[in-house]
Amino acid sequence: MSNKYVVIDLETTGNSVKKGDRIIQFAAVVIENNTIVEQFSSLLNPGHPIPIFIEELTGLSDEMVKDAPEFAEIAPKVIEMLNDAFFVAHNVLFDLSFLQEELIMAGYEGFYGPVLDTVEMARIILPSSDSYKLSDLALQEGLHHDRPHQADSDAYVTSELLLILFDRLRDLPLQTIKQLHHLSGGLKSDLIDILEEIIMDREKLIENVPNNLEEYRGICIKKSPHERVVQERDSVTYPLHDYDKEALLKKAFPAFESRQGQYQMMDIVYHSFQHERHAMVEAGTGVGKSFAYLLPALFTAVESREPVIISTYTTQLQEQLLQKDIPLLAKAVDFSFQTVLMKGKSHYISIEKFAKLMLEDEDNYDTTLTKMQILVWLTETVTGDRDELNLSSGGRLFWHRIKQDESVFNRNKSMETRDFYLNMREKAQKADIIITNHSMLLSSLAADKPLLPQSDYIIIDEGHHFEKVSGKYFGSKLDYASTRFFLQQMGLSEQKMLAHKIEKILQTNDGSYVGLLHTQKLNEIMSELLFAMDEMFSILAMIAKNSVKNRLQGKVNCPFHFDMTKEAKAFQAKAEHFLFLLTDFAKEITARFEVLKRGNDKDLLQKSIMHETASWLEDSEKLRQCLRKIIHQNTSEDVSWIDVDTRSWQNRTTLYSQPVSVSRQLRENLFQAKKSVIITSATLSVKGSFNYTAHALGLHTEPCHYEQIPSPFDYGKQVQLIISNDLPEVNTVPIQEYVSAISAHIISIAEATNGRLLILFTSYDMLRKTYELIKESGFLQEYSILAQGITGGSRTRLVKNFQRFDKAILLGTSSFWEGIDIPGEDLSCLIMVRLPFSPPDEPLAEAKCDNVKKNGGNPFYDYSLPEAVLRFKQGFGRLIRTKNDKGIMILFDRRIVSTQYGKVFLDSLPEVKAKKMNIDDTVHFIHKWL
Repeated sequence: MSNKYVVIDLETTGNSVKKGDRIIQFAAVVIENNTIVEQFSSLLNPGHPIPIFIEELTGLSDEMVKDAPEFAEIAPKVIEMLNDAFFVAHNVLFDLSFLQEELIMAGYEGFYGPVLDTVEMARIILPSSDSYKLSDLALQEGLHHDRPHQADSDAYVTSELLLILFDRLRDLPLQTIKQLHHLSGGLKSDLIDILEEIIMDREKLIENVPNNLEEYRGICIKKSPHERVVQERDSVTYPLHDYDKEALLKKAFPAFESRQGQYQMMDIVYHSFQHERHAMVEAGTGVGKSFAYLLPALFTAVESREPVIISTYTTQLQEQLLQKDIPLLAKAVDFSFQTVLMKGKSHYISIEKFAKLMLEDEDNYDTTLTKMQILVWLTETVTGDRDELNLSSGGRLFWHRIKQDESVFNRNKSMETRDFYLNMREKAQKADIIITNHSMLLSSLAADKPLLPQSDYIIIDEGHHFEKVSGKYFGSKLDYASTRFFLQQMGLSEQKMLAHKIEKILQTNDGSYVGLLHTQKLNEIMSELLFAMDEMFSILAMIAKNSVKNRLQGKVNCPFHFDMTKEAKAFQAKAEHFLFLLTDFAKEITARFEVLKRGNDKDLLQKSIMHETASWLEDSEKLRQCLRKIIHQNTSEDVSWIDVDTRSWQNRTTLYSQPVSVSRQLRENLFQAKKSVIITSATLSVKGSFNYTAHALGLHTEPCHYEQIPSPFDYGKQVQLIISNDLPEVNTVPIQEYVSAISAHIISIAEATNGRLLILFTSYDMLRKTYELIKESGFLQEYSILAQGITGGSRTRLVKNFQRFDKAILLGTSSFWEGIDIPGEDLSCLIMVRLPFSPPDEPLAEAKCDNVKKNGGNPFYDYSLPEAVLRFKQGFGRLIRTKNDKGIMILFDRRIVSTQYGKVFLDSLPEVKAKKMNIDDTVHFIHKWL
């Protein structure tokens, strides 16, 4: 790029010049002819003290800037550098607006030239990046970023990132560049100028679409990779002896270590398939569980000429299987095979829909940015799976308009080879191993036309989640946000949404309105629908509000009973009315849709509107089915509850309804319908017994092999378990007193471990109170304290940040008890604040307890305790992830030694001796042992 670019970064005392905030560090890097030609940076005296949190963030103190110049002194240099240049920054609006104000206060006009935002550019050019924070992009692109939040380091890394983004931009096909140029007028920065320059340079040459791409309606798409032909395979022989298994595994793993437990699990899986029986296998951390079922699964698939389906709960495990384990499996065996990942239809893009929507010019900023992201992504993706994209919330709304669905009318035959969903299904028909998720497996089991290819051999990994997912699948969910979004897609005619577009087409076709309801009447029904929806959710919010004794901030839930109370009858009446109106409205849209289908010479935009209409009608039927299920099919075997967020009672209201037990449904649809199902996880047993999990899944009445394979790790040497004996019993003191006591302990422990500390809570309210108290104390100012739901970011992002900082403390609840992987020295100490019992007033837990009691059982020992033990084992599993890890687990909840049932928790762990200690002894022990 032949222009001059000045990459700028500022550190400031706050976010607003107008409120008196000032720059404390200025840095600029000048790029010309794709080369860094100049660097300039200076500390600046802001004229007032630097706030403590800014000092923590940047490392810049009052002492460091006391002799520094004021901004006015460097202003001439800044103006000189910016002359005839692009102003570039990572989040340009902040740096530019701040600098403008400072320049004007120094007596200059300010900068009014072109600008570039590297956040915006990265979103477009790197559409699959996990994060667009500068430090995360630097890590992804292999850039050295040693001093984040210091202007000179940030500016230099941003300039390196800019050069990488320019290179990636130049590598895009010319047709994609032209499409991006067409959209770029709607961006915040002046990328349009850069794209214009590339087009002018490239049009001087004769340029064809690259060989690895193809073009459809001006959109460049990566060609489907040539499928590896699976050669005819002679009969294969499963390696029965351990030395045969070892020989295979040595081919796959360069640093192979023989693990007896892995061989044992292979044989259990293979023989269960051969003898057509089910199995439940608990495999401890380090057994090598994934490979232990993949190898016998592959041999079974080849021998039986029927695929084996592997179902997981998390996308992370799916990615691990596909990217890491399957390639290793291919090295281990001397025959070829095929694997496919199957997801639901809505995960895949419809190229045809996207091409049609590219013709629409009425775009907001989010839609424009998302279109540009997808244009770049289509030159890279081979799956068309939305999970590869990092979309904004507005981008996710746009995805609804371009996702694959049932609307197959007028399908372009030439595009069938580029239909990602159809391609995936075709590959699945030839696959030996099919990887999917629990939800899709359940959908396929219950569907009239199964979504997955026929298979009698199923492996359910992360099996401890399967009952929970099944409950959601066999239940219903009605939430305000998605219902409102669904209705707003159609909209009132004056809102220029889908209803307006349909009416516009009908108005251009004479006679199209014969037999149709007038537009105004249709509008009235939609107005009534929106009003009925608000009333319906208002009643639910009111019921939840009345059930909350104290005004908690955050999420609360309460049971909902379909009984004869005034509130329940009011909700049912409103829901019936809403269903009646929705049915009427859908009939009218269907009638209009039939008229549109009859028309000839449909242009691309008209076809696009028809696709959207068909998709909306499909979603309408799903919503009506959900409403019917909730209103008419609720039985005594179901439990219903309302979830609300107290910060926005009505707008964040959801009604759930699901079976109290799914054992019957799973027994009939899965275990009695399939020859062999393997359930596996690291946490399935309680004190050596599989009874609880088998009953929950409906497997207890079926022939099944149960096996517990211990971890090969030496927990006795790798883990120390400490139970605090100088804290009050959690239920015997006020919550604030307990929080004060544990906060003091956490501060002492964190200082002893130098951070590297994960703290697991069972209550978000306690987590928040603890976080606030620790921050207020000021004792851990040099530590990065990350807290779920407070410091921002997803679970993955929080874990990455925890691993990145030297002195980090991570506070988590619910989802952090499992599924996070922090190997090595990044995590040295784990604190469990409480034993993870479900709150007794949680509607689902309460209903399950009532169900146990009704069947003659003991609710505590048959449900609450085993459920808590399984979560406890999951939490414990966060500490030791490899054979070289070493760590301390500290439990604040003394009930583990003061109650009879506490022994069940300890007996469910690997052999680790518990020690009771006060905080002084604990700190001394940490220093000695770590």
